[in-house]
Amino acid sequence: MLNLSINDIKNTKLWEKAGIKLPTFDYDKVAAATAENPEWVHFGAGNIFRGFIAVLQQKLLNEGKANSAIVAVETFDEEIIDRIYAPYDNLGLLVIMKSDGTLEKEVVASITEGLVGDPSRERDWQRLQEIFANPSLKFASFTITEKGYSLKNLQGEYFDFVLEDMKNGPEKPVHAMSKVAALMYTRFRNGKLPIALVSMDNCSHNGEVLHASIRTIVEKWVENGLVEKGFLDYINNEEKVSFPWTMIDKITPRPSEKVRDALAEIGFKNTEIVQTAKNTYIAPFINAEAAEYLVVEDKFPNGRMPLEEAGVIFTDRETVNKVEKMKVGTCLNPLHTALAIFGCLLGYELIADEMKDEDLRRLIERIGYEEGLPVVVDPGVLNPRDFIDEVIGERLPNPYIPDSPQRIATDTSQKVGIRFGETIKAYTGREDLDPVDLTCIPLAIAGWLRYLLGLDDNGQEMSLSPDPMLEELRSYLKGVELGQPESVGDSLQPILSNEKLFGSNLYDVGLGEKIEGYFKEMLAGKGAVRETLRKYCHG
Repeated sequence: MLNLSINDIKNTKLWEKAGIKLPTFDYDKVAAATAENPEWVHFGAGNIFRGFIAVLQQKLLNEGKANSAIVAVETFDEEIIDRIYAPYDNLGLLVIMKSDGTLEKEVVASITEGLVGDPSRERDWQRLQEIFANPSLKFASFTITEKGYSLKNLQGEYFDFVLEDMKNGPEKPVHAMSKVAALMYTRFRNGKLPIALVSMDNCSHNGEVLHASIRTIVEKWVENGLVEKGFLDYINNEEKVSFPWTMIDKITPRPSEKVRDALAEIGFKNTEIVQTAKNTYIAPFINAEAAEYLVVEDKFPNGRMPLEEAGVIFTDRETVNKVEKMKVGTCLNPLHTALAIFGCLLGYELIADEMKDEDLRRLIERIGYEEGLPVVVDPGVLNPRDFIDEVIGERLPNPYIPDSPQRIATDTSQKVGIRFGETIKAYTGREDLDPVDLTCIPLAIAGWLRYLLGLDDNGQEMSLSPDPMLEELRSYLKGVELGQPESVGDSLQPILSNEKLFGSNLYDVGLGEKIEGYFKEMLAGKGAVRETLRKYCHG
């Protein structure tokens, strides 16, 4: 049996026989170097880190272009460290799921420490303070999800535990941002040492978001006399502390049972899929798609590893922003959202299965190539058409990526402005283009409104994915009845005129009435969603 441990992977022949690639660097030497002079700390020990970011450093270690590993820190779900890192010597088995059905397998050993980032774990917290006090530390990166940076609830009020952190100072922080601020205070007190704090989360202007959250905490500490003002100056001095912007793109879904079974067949022992008390799905193995992109603003006041040699694109802030706009506004996310909406209505449970549907495939082809590309933001470092080609031809049809339209449909009200609204605004701003000529983007918006009724295309009740505006949006549609298009009346106007939702009043740009028309057609009766799709997608 193949057991995931430092001692067991030294029996190279067994692993090679099973078709599993092993690290080629001297693990013990690297672990010792990392313990003495750590260079990279990462917050957020989940699958995107294990299946992508950690692999970048492994490539450098394998090629002798780095001599230090990564220290992984988990601030939210301590079970990840206790049940997935510690029992397996911080190793992970990466499984790349290719669209042709083949599986590429590699043991990732570039994480030599796994720590729980909380003062209640005294030994771990002390070790983190030691790391942040060390001049060798070049940067700390983050994949803690967009929610991890948020200090306020939906009503715009600070969370109670954040208010407590603001009162208590750096001694026993609770929120992730307060913990980072406390560790940065250690670094400040040990010589105002330089460092880059690098958010790699999938949210717009992520570096700015990270900086704003930490700055807010520190400002309150200064106001309350808990730290000196010099600490705030240090946080705001980009020559000392930088917050580079990044764009990341790689699907690393929850552990697949298909992958688990395939690994068991070749004698891999550690196949248990863990569901933690905080609802994290994780396993000793990580399954991921092959495609991956990481674009980073090159601003590191204490230096960095040559990660460009592992495939990272380093550039300026403006270019990072352009790449993000390209992905989120044109080449990936709008297609994903359109598939999610109609996938729910048509009873699909896998995005990959939707790509076999001629109507849905044509829908996203038109949204991407015909309606998106004429106004795409071209970043220069990635080709937009090639990016869409890969998305439609390889990524979305991959049957081994267990991603569902129901998951993608989460928080759609927070996404439509960027994913559809920005393209509409771009058409409005061009003399040679008219938003009235758009077909499939307004069709997708109409589909979303039809989705909000909570009835699938067969007229059966369906569960709606979580969304902070769900209750408000559905309240406008209370009088709308399937099979009665005339029941729509003026019910859509408060939604379609909402500039906060779409970035513009859709009636003012000539699309409000058009979307209303599509919606009424989808409301005609059972099967009307399919008929409407078929009618307009193939035009």
